[in-house]
Amino acid sequence: MRTNNSKVKNTIISVYFILIVLAIVFATVFKMFSDEEANPTIVFLSIAFGFAALFFLVHFISKYFEYDSDGLKVVVTNRGLLLSDNFNYREKVLEFEKKDLYAYKFRNFIVYKTLTFYIKDSRDKKKQVVFNVTLVPRKKRRYIRQSLSKMIKTNKNSQ
Repeated sequence: MRTNNSKVKNTIISVYFILIVLAIVFATVFKMFSDEEANPTIVFLSIAFGFAALFFLVHFISKYFEYDSDGLKVVVTNRGLLLSDNFNYREKVLEFEKKDLYAYKFRNFIVYKTLTFYIKDSRDKKKQVVFNVTLVPRKKRRYIRQSLSKMIKTNKNSQ
């Protein structure tokens, strides 16, 4: 099974655009009311800090996710949505054989979702690898869950 969340790239670009427009609007409104506020520096810093926090939150959450379980190996890729064509600055790739997977876990935080793979390596050492699946639609996460459950069931039956 092969799936990804490539359709969300336009949504993330729109969110960045809206954040920039809102920053310009708030800067204009701030300039108009700066004479009437008791301490305009604190108001300006709080608005700037709020936008910076929102900008970096969107940047942290927005990742491209690709899952490919066709063949004998499973390939999972996470990389940044913006500038990822030119720079692989946030790329994370996991490639493992289906027989090495012994567990997985989806975690749902308030604004962040993760998928953790528990894998045995060639020396029977167990390791876990975490991927960001926040922008993967629920339906695709369900398909991934079905595929991984099938792999684990096959691995338990073969032992």
